[in-house]
Amino acid sequence: MDHHRLSEMCKTKKNKSLISLSATQYSFHLSKPPEFSPENMANTSKFQSQVEIKQQCCPTALRFSTELMADELINEERVPFPFFRPLSQKRANTWIISLFVILHLGAFIATMIVNDCWENSHGDCALKSLRRFSFQPLLENPLLGPSASALDEIGALRETLLTNNHQLWRIFTSPWLHAGLFHLIINLSAIIFVGLHLEQEFGPSRIGVIYIFSAFTGSLVASLFVQDRPSVCSSGALVGLLGTMLSGLIRNWKYYTNKFAGLVATMTILMTSLVLGLIPYVNNFANFGGFMSGFLLGFVLLFKPQQEQQTQNKGGLFDFNAKHIVKCRNTFDKPVQRGAALVIFVFLLAGIIMAVLHDININKYCSWCHYFDCIPSKWWSCTDEAFHCEKMVNSEHLTLSCSNTGRFRVLPFNNISEARFQDMCNLICS
Repeated sequence: MDHHRLSEMCKTKKNKSLISLSATQYSFHLSKPPEFSPENMANTSKFQSQVEIKQQCCPTALRFSTELMADELINEERVPFPFFRPLSQKRANTWIISLFVILHLGAFIATMIVNDCWENSHGDCALKSLRRFSFQPLLENPLLGPSASALDEIGALRETLLTNNHQLWRIFTSPWLHAGLFHLIINLSAIIFVGLHLEQEFGPSRIGVIYIFSAFTGSLVASLFVQDRPSVCSSGALVGLLGTMLSGLIRNWKYYTNKFAGLVATMTILMTSLVLGLIPYVNNFANFGGFMSGFLLGFVLLFKPQQEQQTQNKGGLFDFNAKHIVKCRNTFDKPVQRGAALVIFVFLLAGIIMAVLHDININKYCSWCHYFDCIPSKWWSCTDEAFHCEKMVNSEHLTLSCSNTGRFRVLPFNNISEARFQDMCNLICS
């Protein structure tokens, strides 16, 4: 009867309590064998048979129970889409996105210090009460930000500076710059909303890598379409996070609830960023490059959303082994998909870098591509023509006249820097 009951315990796969009981009995009999006495001599052969049977079947039971727990961790109920999940209060979960936000804010403050509208524009500024940190008028910058010359000085992309002067360092500075206060608020709000959810879902290391690669891939793509006017590429990193969100949704479609609501939210933020990229000084091609990078890297780096959190909540006799199996499955699941996405990304990135190093400008081969970057409006101009102006100076006034259009403007001051003179010339002529 005892042999039969022990065999049934080792063959039962779905009853964890029986498997654990069997393991407990096994360790008990090994540590405290029956005393060798005349009364127990008749049971010695019986005890040895029990130990032999348990030594053969219980390792299998232990192994099976561990695999069963790992399968349960993976097949538990689905989880809400990241946008619809409450954020954790742990600061350690959001440090990388917080760092990026601080860097963007610092870069914008530095840009406004360089701009110094109160001094360089002689008080012809928006929000004059901010003095040095006041903004250029909306007619000059519709995003309520610095002048074109200030963006050039702080590190924005421009064709003549990037290709003729070979200032490739601008590829690394432009992803941190914003074109104006409106751009800063919209962009950072979206980065905080999307980035914090992604970071808590998949960890700071993965999201940090995706953010950096999306930012600089976007800047590289923007360099292939750059025109002779300043443009910034900070939206590329945000759109890269949106591409990662989309690839994560596709990759883990069956594990999420609220999928369609999450897809609508993602596409809404994406379209807002693309529309903002049609305004001067914001490079829309950086958005395209950032999205491509984030979408491909999402397939490479992301894993099933619920597994890592579930392993932290599980305990018991086989806790370590179950976590190890789930970690391996996180690392090696869908290897073909991961490998294909990585190969595509590496080849695309290498091709873009080679094109930038050879000073290729796709606008020379595509006459309509610039409409994806800026659409002309009565509130702003998208031209990158080189305008020429003449100036007449007297004791109190400065008169600028555009040689291209004949327009002129009288300014109530007579001292102006060369960079600011070119800003005013472009404004009058366009």
